[in-house]
Amino acid sequence: MMIKKSPLLIFLFFSICIFSQKIITKTINSDYVDDKREIKIYLPEGYDAKEEKNYPLAIVLDAEYLFDAYVGNAVLFAAKDKAPKQIIVGVKMTSTRKKDTYFNRNNGNLTVENKKFYQFLRNEVIFEIESNYKTSPFISIIAEGTSANLATTFLAEQTPIINAYVCINPTFSDFIGTQLQNYNLPGLEKEDNTFYFYTNNSNSFSANKQTKISQLQSGLSSLEIKNFNIINDTINTNSSISAISEAMPRAITKVFEIYSAISKEEFDKNIKDLSPIDAISYLENKYLDIEFLFGSNLGIREQDVFAVEKIVIEKENGDQLLNFGKMILKLFPSSPLGNYYIGRYYEEGKNIKKALYHYKIGYGKMDPADPNADAFYENVLRLGGQ
Repeated sequence: MMIKKSPLLIFLFFSICIFSQKIITKTINSDYVDDKREIKIYLPEGYDAKEEKNYPLAIVLDAEYLFDAYVGNAVLFAAKDKAPKQIIVGVKMTSTRKKDTYFNRNNGNLTVENKKFYQFLRNEVIFEIESNYKTSPFISIIAEGTSANLATTFLAEQTPIINAYVCINPTFSDFIGTQLQNYNLPGLEKEDNTFYFYTNNSNSFSANKQTKISQLQSGLSSLEIKNFNIINDTINTNSSISAISEAMPRAITKVFEIYSAISKEEFDKNIKDLSPIDAISYLENKYLDIEFLFGSNLGIREQDVFAVEKIVIEKENGDQLLNFGKMILKLFPSSPLGNYYIGRYYEEGKNIKKALYHYKIGYGKMDPADPNADAFYENVLRLGGQ
């Protein structure tokens, strides 16, 4: 009998073969849980402790079956420029799962052993990685089942340390709604940061579990906290395993949506009705957030510049072209585009000398082999420069 292999499984198989050499196993001598606990650490391609580049951190619970799947997805998303490269830490559960992640069924509180495991994650795992590796301020926690319930406990921290909560096939306590209300979620709005909370429902769950998750998702949807992004997902499948494989890339897509190039959806929702100066600010803030949260100094993507270009040129008689060019030079000094827009601003103002000056500077930044170099030089020739 031939077994049909899905493209996702094939991809993950080859990814595991490729990234296995980049995985480090470390032992933590814990003051909270068993004397020793092993964790797995994936360092992304190109990681260099000597370079001034930082990476967001992902803590993956239930690592015995989620770690390889998450790393495989992370490698793919980074390769497609849909998410930053990440440092990923896998934490296995004990053979007696309830010892690490469960809750008191009578009140929803973590058990004594669960609290110890929480402190292990908070004070030892995260501390170990942040002390020894080049991490950015953005931390995700990825968990399934009762581990997802435990992950939400980080929302009770007075000072948030987790940015993204990815709760896959969650098994929440009956008191999860009340607990989240007691965590003062509106307080997140005071933080100069951004947060994500992903949950998925599925018709593969029991009717009781579906109802519980649905009620929680409805309650979360009613929250109006501008920097707390709620992602309520529903996956139609008869298999909880399939739900995991579908939920993971969906969650990554949403958690790192700010990193991706401007999509049509983002443009229509956030940009198209802005004034030129506000559109310029939006683009600048997007890249400043990317650099701060993810440690990724991308410069600026040309396609994002072109997404905003039409607004800047067509509204207000193009008066903001100068600010547009200056913003690009601020984010990406080596890009010729900043000089191009400044040159265009001066040309439209009939200041040919200054226009020619900036066109020449922009052209000088370009590789002669760049297919756009000749078209750029035409601006110089058109204004009579030699």
